[in-house]
Amino acid sequence: MVLVLALGDLHIPHRAPDLPAKFKSMLVPGKIQHVICTGNLCTKVSIMFFDEKFREYCMLEKISVHGICLSGICGWVTGWSQNAVGALEVHDYLKTVCPDLHITRGEYDEETRYPETKTLTIGQFKLGVCHGHQVIPWGDLDSLAMLQRQLDVDILVTGHTHQFTAYKHEAGVVINPGSATGAFSSITYDVNPSFVLMDIDGLRVVVYVYELIDGEVKVDKIDFKKTTTATA
Repeated sequence: MVLVLALGDLHIPHRAPDLPAKFKSMLVPGKIQHVICTGNLCTKVSIMFFDEKFREYCMLEKISVHGICLSGICGWVTGWSQNAVGALEVHDYLKTVCPDLHITRGEYDEETRYPETKTLTIGQFKLGVCHGHQVIPWGDLDSLAMLQRQLDVDILVTGHTHQFTAYKHEAGVVINPGSATGAFSSITYDVNPSFVLMDIDGLRVVVYVYELIDGEVKVDKIDFKKTTTATA
């Protein structure tokens, strides 16, 4: 049994100050063998973008535009808060969870050592990782299937939409762990923080999704089995 943590789209500190405390209390060192991050930890200053709804909300609530509005439900956080951490701190934190850390580059990451895509083999499965902003249309099933074939992987882990998804396609599995901080995206402002834990055992992988809803962590699981082609 091998445990693989998959997460991404943290957007710290511009859209969220840190990982949720309840997530951090679960991600203890020594339990997980591999960590996969789809990207956007993040370093590029993107907080100057506000759409009209954000601007109107800030004006009505007398909030400085130096803050970031998440949504009516999520409220807002200050990107430059003294309590906020940065991308380097997040990288170092993930290394404490597990030294075997694999990160791909999101469109807001300035760290050039992160590749656009990455493949790795864990047990009987070959995994591919990509942030997902390169996939057009974003989150499109056919486009993701094409990327999965190009990388020649059993499991494709991708992000960018900030929404959890996991499904079997053809002979492989596609997983999007969502946003680990609940950061808003250009697709939606209402995002529940989530991450994925994969339990790989032989030809079987159980995908556990952890989602923070109304202050409580909800867990669901999806079971996949790798199919093998018999040879004569």
